[in-house]
Amino acid sequence: MAFAKSGGLIPAIVQDNRTGDILMLGFMNQDALAETQRSGDVTFFSRSRNRLWKKGESSGHVLKVRDVLVDCDADAVLLRVEPIGPGVCHEGYRSCFFKRLAADGTATIIAEKTFEPERVYGGVKQL
Repeated sequence: MAFAKSGGLIPAIVQDNRTGDILMLGFMNQDALAETQRSGDVTFFSRSRNRLWKKGESSGHVLKVRDVLVDCDADAVLLRVEPIGPGVCHEGYRSCFFKRLAADGTATIIAEKTFEPERVYGGVKQL
């Protein structure tokens, strides 16, 4: 993997293995990718916390890896996963991609919430 191209981090696109829906985008360093492959649960590098972060460590909404694909430049991965839980977005949606952007720049919510983040995270917004 070409981690050095982007300062040690690569984009990791997360896709529902069953439906094909894109669920989220995270970043991985070499340790996060190694832990993901070792454990079978998606682990990212949190840029805001500056540490490894296992998806679901707060919410319990984990992502079980079913396949890992690498792009042609070896600087991004596509993680096909089985999501465990009602959603992956810290705002309470199944996918982080729940808004549609119009040509005029306005964003419209196009999905329904699948869980209440306050109940999952205790009222503290997780990043």
